[in-house]
Amino acid sequence: MMHEYIGADITSLVTLPVIIFEPMTMLQKMAELMEYSYLLDRADECEDPYMRLVYATSWAISVYYAYQRTWKPFNPILGETYEMVNHGGISFISEQVSHHPPMSAGHAENEHFTYDVTSKLKTKLLGNSVDVYPVGRTRVTLKRDGVVLDLVPPPTKVNNLIFGRTWIDSPGEMVMTNLTTGDKAVLYFQPCGWFGAGRYEVDGYIYNAAEEPKILMTGKWNESLGCQPCDLEGEPIPGTELKEVWHVADVPKNDKFQYTHFAHKINSFDTAPRKLLPSDSRLRPDRYALEHGDLSKAGAEKSSLEERQRTEKRQREAKGDRFVPRWFNLTEEVTPTPWGELEVYQYNGTYSEHRAAIDASGSVDEVDVKSIKFNPWQYDNLSAE
Repeated sequence: MMHEYIGADITSLVTLPVIIFEPMTMLQKMAELMEYSYLLDRADECEDPYMRLVYATSWAISVYYAYQRTWKPFNPILGETYEMVNHGGISFISEQVSHHPPMSAGHAENEHFTYDVTSKLKTKLLGNSVDVYPVGRTRVTLKRDGVVLDLVPPPTKVNNLIFGRTWIDSPGEMVMTNLTTGDKAVLYFQPCGWFGAGRYEVDGYIYNAAEEPKILMTGKWNESLGCQPCDLEGEPIPGTELKEVWHVADVPKNDKFQYTHFAHKINSFDTAPRKLLPSDSRLRPDRYALEHGDLSKAGAEKSSLEERQRTEKRQREAKGDRFVPRWFNLTEEVTPTPWGELEVYQYNGTYSEHRAAIDASGSVDEVDVKSIKFNPWQYDNLSAE
């Protein structure tokens, strides 16, 4: 029967068993890009326009260590959110803005940068593997000079999806363009060869607007990245040395889900902000049950949430309503990507106002966040039919 699905988008095919999931949602996984956000701080502080791209591109590559996990994150419920306010001065909010097709939007900000993303994954099943195409738009604005950076990541391939040991590869080009100056970084993720040869290697250059190489970059996305000034032929300039820009942080030993320390921080209620939104991913009963090893409860809760989502959709259609995200607005812009067109959602600023009002209230009337009932729903008092 599997041959019937070859070439299809697997996001709409079947309900997947909870045993293949990790206790994290896609909205939380989006926040993992913030682990090494200090690289964007350095990019903002940097005077050299080419080193600015070195730091920013290293930030974009740094998350691939986390992306190699083979557990599947939960698909967010429509209206679900994730917020983080206690990392590097960053305020982060993401929201599931569409269910079919599945789309998420995210915004992060601190004193140095703003980060905005609209994400829509396109998948293609290829027998024992699946190709994942990042049909998204990622923009970073560095605040000091107002520089705007645009990121186009490579596609990803999940190998041995059904038989054998599952592993992930991301062969292809990553391009980060400075839309303000025309400078750009082009880095090539080497495909995995026989016996794993070249799997983690990344090489490329920072180019000026005239497409002349200025700095070479090389390294492994699961270890570290370095840079070195180069000549017009792309060769290292004599007398210069390869300088390390980023290296992966220490990780927990023998972690069940191969989580980093930052991934555990993302999931923890201890790091949840005051008056956590009831739509937050941490509160999902299926995610929470899986985190505590109760697969039976996790599966039942997952099925219940999905049925509730279908029920709400039927009622929304019966009323002639449409879902309207709370923190992001659908714009009229449709942007091209290498894998198809994308409708763009824009952060509307209301989350910053919401969080500022809470911080200014000075209220000590706190509740146990674990007691908050997960509620991403558009309609109240709606039970699954």
